[in-house]
Amino acid sequence: MSPASFPFRTPGHGASASGPAPAPVSRGAVLFVVSTSMVLMPLMMSAVGVSLPAIGRDLAATAMQVGLVETTYVMALSVFLLIMGRLGDIFGRRRLFLAGLVLFTTITAVLSLSQSIRMVIGLRFLQGMGAAMIVANSFAIMLEVFPREERGRAIGIVSAAAYAGISCGPLIGGFLTTHFGWRWVFLMVLPFGISALLLVFTRLRGEWRSARGEPFDLRGSLVYAGAIVLLTLGSSHLDEGSWAWAALAGGLACGGLFLWLESRTPFPLLEVTLLSRNRLFTLSCLSALINYASTFGVLFFLGLYLQYVRGLTPSDAGLLMIIQPVIQMVLSPIGGRLADRFPAERVATVGMVLCAVGLGVAAFIGQDTSTALTVVVLVLLGVGYGLFASPNASAIVGSVEPRHLGVASGMTSTMRTLGMMASMIVVTIVFSVFMGGQPVSAATLPGFLSSMRTALWTFCALCAVGVLLSVGRVKSKGRGQAARTDAARNGAPADADGNS
Repeated sequence: MSPASFPFRTPGHGASASGPAPAPVSRGAVLFVVSTSMVLMPLMMSAVGVSLPAIGRDLAATAMQVGLVETTYVMALSVFLLIMGRLGDIFGRRRLFLAGLVLFTTITAVLSLSQSIRMVIGLRFLQGMGAAMIVANSFAIMLEVFPREERGRAIGIVSAAAYAGISCGPLIGGFLTTHFGWRWVFLMVLPFGISALLLVFTRLRGEWRSARGEPFDLRGSLVYAGAIVLLTLGSSHLDEGSWAWAALAGGLACGGLFLWLESRTPFPLLEVTLLSRNRLFTLSCLSALINYASTFGVLFFLGLYLQYVRGLTPSDAGLLMIIQPVIQMVLSPIGGRLADRFPAERVATVGMVLCAVGLGVAAFIGQDTSTALTVVVLVLLGVGYGLFASPNASAIVGSVEPRHLGVASGMTSTMRTLGMMASMIVVTIVFSVFMGGQPVSAATLPGFLSSMRTALWTFCALCAVGVLLSVGRVKSKGRGQAARTDAARNGAPADADGNS
């Protein structure tokens, strides 16, 4: 895909709420830059994940330090997504996006020169910060530039790019690490980062500041960051004792404190009324959280199952498991187009139902199950997730005013990260119950299979709750539209949910 593939320009989009409209911006250029950046973010998780053993050997790292290479990146991404979305609303989304590209590309280059594992861990935090600046504001810029009737298609293309990064990461990372060394996993990003920077400088000359002049909520940001850090540390070490459970409880307490503070702040990081009064926004966010929580851990279990139970090599297991992200990559643009033609929340509900069916089938996988059933599960989850993600993102951002696009964009990605975290909490708990801290081996296969079945039934139940929430927002929107129609006839104003 190139900018020439989308040559049309948008004359009226991109004006800030408090300034003159900038020069026309090429939608094709925006879509190309956003898609490129969305390939790089997941690529830096999946590709680096494959190279972790090589990094650990080369830099003499402990197992905990190797784990922190990934955990630190995800934690920084989670901490800064909402914060950078709000800063973009205030100071300019293009400005934050450009700064994020510079930071991400520079830190990635320096990572290839790292001489110690501590240096890698510290730089990965900064890399995650740059990634958050890019993700939160690139999505918001795209939503400003594309009219509502074309957003679904654009979101679908960007989602396909993200899945391309996820699916290609292990293959590219493994090839580069094997033949050239782990440092080339970071070096490969540089041409893409530099190309995106040049395109931003030459083709994206507008600026978008829907909350220009409003103060930044520093107190809320610090509490929010503390909540994410504690939740991440606690959830990733639940099998290490009471301190991890205390950290998890502290993270939940900080999350509650954050919501309480935000409800009393004139210019909050997160407009709590979006959650309390905008049912479509709230239910769409909860649907995203539950969907990610119920599907992320499945690939973790299937990867272990295929190798330890079915006896596949890591390479063969990876090739089999790539089925799901490839299907998601193909179907995401289709899901986006459907969201432009039909109510996005209805399309997302169909996707959620398919995910629930796939999880129910997966729960019956056992020691003697054929590989064909695993393929069926991966296909069902790929189709379901491909039809869910783009329409659900369209529903989230389509339910808010333009001044909240940055926050809504950040919430979309935050729900994904928190859902993945919740999924791994379930995995850690079932492992501690059924395996007692023992490694997966031939001797512990019964305990592993019990853990997998329990987790998959838990994920299936979660997804069923998600289906109910998704159906609830469809009905809520229908009632809201009817109420707005009645209010219009009676001359009374009505809010987003139809309350007059």
